[in-house]
Amino acid sequence: MREPLPEWANPGLRWGVGCAVLLLVGVPALLMGWVRTPYATGQARPLEQPIEFDHRHHVLDDRIDCRYCHATVERSSAAGLPPTDTCMGCHGQVWNDSPLLEPVRASWFSGRPIAWKRVHVLPDFVFFDHAAHVTHGIGCETCHGRVDRMARIQQVADLSMGWCLSCHRDPTAHLRPPDRITAMGWAPDPATWPRLRARLARDYHVRSLTRCTTCHR
Repeated sequence: MREPLPEWANPGLRWGVGCAVLLLVGVPALLMGWVRTPYATGQARPLEQPIEFDHRHHVLDDRIDCRYCHATVERSSAAGLPPTDTCMGCHGQVWNDSPLLEPVRASWFSGRPIAWKRVHVLPDFVFFDHAAHVTHGIGCETCHGRVDRMARIQQVADLSMGWCLSCHRDPTAHLRPPDRITAMGWAPDPATWPRLRARLARDYHVRSLTRCTTCHR
């Protein structure tokens, strides 16, 4: 005759099943929550760059257009980073002996590009085309925030799929005239915005693109 199970067997089984369910459900839930936090997305975290480049000075004080440094933003999927000769176009004469610009001069004389750190990083399975947005009325500020107020560039949006879809469902809410694409702090006149919004949507041939293949190719 078999011996009966010990008294702790039934409670132990219930605890074991409960822990297993908690692990199976809780761990994925925690991971899904963690990847949406700023710690994982990099949101609001300025990166230390190889050069102390202050966007406030260049954009706000000197009024340098975004496209001067990010020259391929209107014709390529990537906005592009400035080659050293673009920097030296100004700094060959301005602050050409400043210690802060020693890495620029070293890059210029050695021919090695400056090792800028990427701020906005998308997964490999996400396709983003800067030109498609900029040439269809979406301003730099919409995604990158007020860079004219940043000493160091930081990611202002979480870059989640939900954030992208919130714009893709109705892109007309974010449209700008062509001459205001790179303007910081631009806001439409509420009195004329409905008519301007309709005209821009027509001129840019704006569509609501929410198919998976729009971004996942």
